[in-house]
Amino acid sequence: MDSKHTHTEQQFKDALTECRSIFEKKLHDYGASWRILRPSSLTDQLFIKAKRIRQLETSGETLVGEGIRPEFAALVNYGLVGLIQLQKGYADLTDISVDEALALYDAHAAEAFALMRKKNHDYDEAWRSMRVTSYTDFILTKLQRIKEIEENAGVTHVSEGIDSNYMDIINYAVFGLIKLSE
Repeated sequence: MDSKHTHTEQQFKDALTECRSIFEKKLHDYGASWRILRPSSLTDQLFIKAKRIRQLETSGETLVGEGIRPEFAALVNYGLVGLIQLQKGYADLTDISVDEALALYDAHAAEAFALMRKKNHDYDEAWRSMRVTSYTDFILTKLQRIKEIEENAGVTHVSEGIDSNYMDIINYAVFGLIKLSE
């Protein structure tokens, strides 16, 4: 593997480490309270984060004092929560320990990393030439697709499923974090 791909892999790992740290702290504060989120509620949570990024990109103004970077981290974390929820289903109560939540988080983060490696190889670092605003628009597009799949009771004819869309959202959000750090 060449050095540009190795550099991307390290940057991706660093961004995931940053997101995991936030996730772990929130687990400490709230437990795995997100276990009660039904799929449509999780989609809406991702949607409001992405819409907030788009609003900040468009207006350049925030009234609550938080910028774009924390929202991209939230998209990564909620995307990983989405994959966990797809795997386990939603619950009526917090039904997993912090350790189990972190283990599931790490397993799905590793899957997202593996997918990024494959796609980054095939697309030859094309994401580096993209604008951060494009990541936002692609994330919003993926969320619209998820909503359509949810409205169709999860049935697709030729399209990727919800899990693939979550993976793409995670990866675009990580790319956003990387680009905002450069």
